[in-house]
Amino acid sequence: MRYLYFNTHMVIIGLGSNVGDRSAMLDKACEALSLILHDMRCSQRMETAALLPENAPAEWDIPFLNMAVCGTTTLSPQALCEKTQHIEQKLGRIKRGMWGPREIDIDILAMGETVFVSDNLTVPHKALLNRDFALKPLAELVPDWRYPVPGEWFGKTAREIATQ
Repeated sequence: MRYLYFNTHMVIIGLGSNVGDRSAMLDKACEALSLILHDMRCSQRMETAALLPENAPAEWDIPFLNMAVCGTTTLSPQALCEKTQHIEQKLGRIKRGMWGPREIDIDILAMGETVFVSDNLTVPHKALLNRDFALKPLAELVPDWRYPVPGEWFGKTAREIATQ
């Protein structure tokens, strides 16, 4: 008999929506993610102001509904990113430019202790420490997760970082 072993990663994914029925869109995203994540759990939802680039159109200033989900996967960071982008497309995300309104936004926030950097993906998310709407739901789900990137916050727990 032959056995195959796969590395399992704990993953935390951030979700946001500020176009249409935001809550229903988060529900649809969670349903789609439950097909690729095992033992998935969801954070509470929180409404936050939109982050806007300088000189953004006034109609972009629409509050987001944000949350996070966590679970396990055997997918690599790149493969998981491709799956989440496919889910965004399937749910009708329209590209409106950087930081534009979004039907759904799905971001990989962290994958256990993995540090991954490529041209189109950085894990942990490169802006995680500056975005309470991502960090607080992460800390709610996995308060003892430790930030794996060398620097000021290395080894600090999500709970410690979120309360700073």
